[in-house]
Amino acid sequence: MKNRREFLITLLAAGAGLAACRGAERLPSAPVSTPRGDIQPDAPRPTAPAPTTAAPPEGGPRPIARSEISPALVQANNRFGLKLFANLRDADATGNVFISPASVAIALAMTYNGAGGETQQAMSRALELNGLSLDQVNQSYAALLQTLATADPKATLSIANSLWGRQDIAFRQDFLERVRLFYQAEVSARDFGDPATVDAINAWVSEKTNRKITRILDRISDDAILFLINAIYFKGAWVKAFDPQVTREQPFILLDGSQKQVRMMSRSGAFSYLRGEDFQAVSLPFGAPDTESRFSMYVFLPDESSSLDALTARLTAEQWATWMGQFGWSEGFLAMPRYTLEYEAGLNTALNALGMGVAFDPQRADFGPMVDLRPENVFISNVMHKTFIDVNEEGAEAAAVTSVEMGVTSAREEPERFTMIVERPFLVAIRDDQSGALLFIGAIVSP
Repeated sequence: MKNRREFLITLLAAGAGLAACRGAERLPSAPVSTPRGDIQPDAPRPTAPAPTTAAPPEGGPRPIARSEISPALVQANNRFGLKLFANLRDADATGNVFISPASVAIALAMTYNGAGGETQQAMSRALELNGLSLDQVNQSYAALLQTLATADPKATLSIANSLWGRQDIAFRQDFLERVRLFYQAEVSARDFGDPATVDAINAWVSEKTNRKITRILDRISDDAILFLINAIYFKGAWVKAFDPQVTREQPFILLDGSQKQVRMMSRSGAFSYLRGEDFQAVSLPFGAPDTESRFSMYVFLPDESSSLDALTARLTAEQWATWMGQFGWSEGFLAMPRYTLEYEAGLNTALNALGMGVAFDPQRADFGPMVDLRPENVFISNVMHKTFIDVNEEGAEAAAVTSVEMGVTSAREEPERFTMIVERPFLVAIRDDQSGALLFIGAIVSP
């Protein structure tokens, strides 16, 4: 509707005992008093191969070079992330939605290593991995994680993975080796009946998100056998900061036409800018001045004659890639709110809608490559996602956690000078401009 003010923001932007007869490994135990249980000294932990041109050791995984980052994987993750975002927006079109496609994709990629048969095929389709072998997926993720770990002094991105297994379950050795090696996952065994295990998992989450997300679990269900968890933390300073002295209280127009007062930051100057058919967009880089920026925030503001719904309805991976190639430098004036928000969502329904239903089916799911508990069957019982974002005059800070719980059942032209006042709902994203990976994306209707 004409009076609704809407915007979209994207932040683009991650064994001790061997049961030889089963090819399974019991997870290393760890003292309950520690936040995380590391691999025991008598079972050295594999390390992800560093970029190298040397020949690989005989029988070992081949080394990963930066040049081997797969554009196909980045494109697959962006397609998956935008479809997931659209599904969550459809389910809650009147509230803020802010997710990390990268966090969800990485957590599910680790889980994918334990899937077989129809379940593996369904996860491959949902994650848009068609045409990529498991080895290609893992090698590409390892290379991508190595690259994303390289941050400039004024923009930090950290990605951490962990597996928390029930201490009486022997998981398959090759599954554990892959998630350790390619995803640098910390692996430990715990007593799931001990409340201290929940505290340990939440302490790990809090540490890895710089205390921005402090809980991902409230309790552990009786049928849970494994948690696969990804955590992402980002903090960046704008290349050109906003002056807090000019920040003012101004009205922001909500979806229903009512207004709320927000702290509106503003500045003039040269911006990377896009004038679309029915929207404006600006790219705000993070990092040190006079250096090549790696990460950027993208803010999309629909025209008053359009809407956030109309904009997000066109948001496909192909359209996103087209828009990313159309930004150009332009002089202008930008005003946008400073805000802090938290978001959480269970993803079971959305992932079912994307075609992963069989993975959640206690009778049909196939996670044989992860663990053999026949006649009982293993399935994904819950996928939980939490995010945080704070945007202010100095820069932005964001965090995300995704937990996958495994359960067991008994059986253009140079633009003119622009003015962009983000005073209505908008789209926001954070992106790694080097690889193109979409790290965060959100629809902000009430900052």
